[in-house]
Amino acid sequence: AQFVISAKDLEACPASSLPEFAFIGRSNVGKSSLINMLAAKKELAHTSSKPGKTQLINFFKINQAWHLVDLPGYGYAKLSKSKQQAFNRDISAYLTERTNLKHIFLLVDSQIEPQGGDLSFAEWLQQCGLSYSIIFTKTDRSSEIQVANHAQRFVEELEAWALQPTEIFYCSAKTKKGRGLLLQWIDRQLPKKPKKKPTNRLNLDWMQR
Repeated sequence: AQFVISAKDLEACPASSLPEFAFIGRSNVGKSSLINMLAAKKELAHTSSKPGKTQLINFFKINQAWHLVDLPGYGYAKLSKSKQQAFNRDISAYLTERTNLKHIFLLVDSQIEPQGGDLSFAEWLQQCGLSYSIIFTKTDRSSEIQVANHAQRFVEELEAWALQPTEIFYCSAKTKKGRGLLLQWIDRQLPKKPKKKPTNRLNLDWMQR
């Protein structure tokens, strides 16, 4: 995994043919920690105790095969109203117009009850016809029963809103839970590499006989 570039808007995003998988969620959902866990690099994405740290579109190249895109969080960013509108417009443009964006992962904090902001964002993604999945984060910070209860309530809310994410994952940046399943799922979405044909080598042994 390697950092590529930080872009302020769609026009500043790098020209690339690599498929992109974007990660977005509330500003305190643990997105940077999750990205570092997936990439197996502690300092790849900058973590902060202050919500709203990420305010640019950050690109990371993974295995020379795809881009992991770290999108700014929503909910707590301390921006003026005009800047917030520009911020929303830039992120919306990336999500709806970036041609090589293949999938969006919406991160949801498993420690808390379903939030209207998360559900509204999922609804917007679906209305735009965008492919998205849900990742429940911080599953190590609560009991399995509590995580299951919150997840079940969120899924019930999704159904009530007629929302249908592609997949649902459960992850922990601390224990690395869900890392393998998530990376394997992404790998299956990548273009299949053509198999190398065996080289036909002329056998010249007969000339030495």
